[in-house]
Amino acid sequence: MMEDKKVAIIMGSDSDFPVVSAAVKRLKAFGIPMEVHVMSAHRTPQAAAEFSRSAAENGFGVIIAAAGKAAHLAGVLAAHTTLPVIGIPVKSSTLDGLDALLATVQMPSGIPVATVAIDGADNAAILAAQMLALSDETLAAKLREMKQAMAQGVAKKDEALQAKVQEL
Repeated sequence: MMEDKKVAIIMGSDSDFPVVSAAVKRLKAFGIPMEVHVMSAHRTPQAAAEFSRSAAENGFGVIIAAAGKAAHLAGVLAAHTTLPVIGIPVKSSTLDGLDALLATVQMPSGIPVATVAIDGADNAAILAAQMLALSDETLAAKLREMKQAMAQGVAKKDEALQAKVQEL
């Protein structure tokens, strides 16, 4: 049996935690072990690089990186590992997160970063779970259950809408 892989959630500032907390909650719901840290691509570049370099040997399977503004964190982490890196661009007061989105998604050839929506921490966690589920059937089953529950929720909403339409 394979050892469960952990997910690393790295944020550029503790002010990103309100966004990142959605990923923490989702990973906990799936039962995926994780570590959450603050590291800066600009203020602690050596620590970020060393964490990323040793992430695989330390039991991580995916790295999620959340940063706003210049948002170089995901790229710095991706440059130092072969693990998949998922970037969460964080909305800032300056350009509503567009700067972070562009900085996260525009990686040079050879340094891919999967990028979710601005403040899309929940989707980052789901994507990380899908990556880990490639070699974990129990986790894959949990993802299928989540998708079924989502479909059932949409069907209930449609049923309620049809009743409203009939009342008109």
